[in-house]
Amino acid sequence: MVNKQNLNEWIIEADISRMQAAMVAGHIRSEDLVEVYLERICRYDDKLKSIIEVNPEAIEIAKSLDQERQKRGTRGPLHGIPIILKDNIDTHDKMHTSAGALALQDNLAAQDAWVASKLRAAGAILLGKANMSEWANFMSNSMWAGYSTRGGLCLNPYGPGDFLWEGRARVRRLPSLPTWRRLL
Repeated sequence: MVNKQNLNEWIIEADISRMQAAMVAGHIRSEDLVEVYLERICRYDDKLKSIIEVNPEAIEIAKSLDQERQKRGTRGPLHGIPIILKDNIDTHDKMHTSAGALALQDNLAAQDAWVASKLRAAGAILLGKANMSEWANFMSNSMWAGYSTRGGLCLNPYGPGDFLWEGRARVRRLPSLPTWRRLL
């Protein structure tokens, strides 16, 4: 096991393949990843407002996936990897799905959305829900990108704290859907 300080520094730039390699080698566990990410959320997110809610069962899920890894091996490249979902993706657990709206802050989904069920089946840990433009900015042409009544204004983590998230422009830089489907 690596110490928490080293893991905290390493995790900033680690990708999924490096995390998996470290878990296979026995250097870290999924539980360690979840704990470090939760610590980072506590440390930085009060200002960034990027996370609306964390999964209260994330550590227990990580422990279970660590045990599964020891007994049966991995399910695949997402096994034990913490993932944040946007707050408009239904998850059938103790997290709410509100699309950033106070009107839906108590909404619990009756079932997982397709993507959430596929991620769980692949062994991913649904760590929390990300803040988003309320209703995905569907209800207004004048709302700031990244603002919701439930989560507040989400700031750009790479700016000095006063830069707004670039919103839809960022989507063009994400990997194509076929790339993500290979992971599921």
